Amino acid sequence: MTRPIYAIGDIHGQRSMLEDTLALIEADGGPEAPVVFLGDYIDRGPDSRGVLDLLSSGLAEGRNWTCLKGNHDRLMEWYLNTPPVHDPYLLVGFDWMHERIGGRETAASYGVTEITGRRMFDLADELRETVPDAHQRFLRHLQLSHRAGGLFFAHAGIRPGVPLDAQTETDLLWIRQEFHDDPRDHGALIVHGHTPVQSAEHHGNRVNLDSGAGYGRPITAAVFEAGKVWELGAQGRVALG
Repeated sequence: MTRPIYAIGDIHGQRSMLEDTLALIEADGGPEAPVVFLGDYIDRGPDSRGVLDLLSSGLAEGRNWTCLKGNHDRLMEWYLNTPPVHDPYLLVGFDWMHERIGGRETAASYGVTEITGRRMFDLADELRETVPDAHQRFLRHLQLSHRAGGLFFAHAGIRPGVPLDAQTETDLLWIRQEFHDDPRDHGALIVHGHTPVQSAEHHGNRVNLDSGAGYGRPITAAVFEAGKVWELGAQGRVALG
């Protein structure tokens, strides 16, 4: 019998929601249920520090979790580099601390609230000293993708027409329309987040689990078993697609 695998969409600093979602998964699949997290653990929500603490602690305890890297996670990782690195995929004039990105909320969760007017290098130095080493290691060691049978998990999606084992980091973390608009079979069902929607969507060749937690909407968990997909909620499994 094939064991179900669970996936959780973008979290964006919502620790309380994440705890509730993990409780739903444990009720459905038990404490050893395999869970793939699709990235974007931080930014915008109120408790990015709490989310990273929960996830890094769970991995250290040996939980059956696979944590993928999201573009927001890379923004934080690169900002904490020595020296900090700017992500060229951001819009011109944007950096992690731009008010539309969410780095300010993440910094505040670590007690760093003086942002405006400060030099990037000074702010990065303070954050580097404040963010626990365990959280920095967690960010550095996140996986870019995960393959499980006929499922391929990635934060943003894949570049259509490119073999799954040859995808670039930038596409796995940032791609949108070229992937969304392509109706082809990609060789696996692509499970992703990155682009917020009102609720989880199954498009036949891909499943989007980013239901907008970064904007206060609920986190989505899905169950994949025997070729079927369900959204997991308080009332149990609901078929998706």
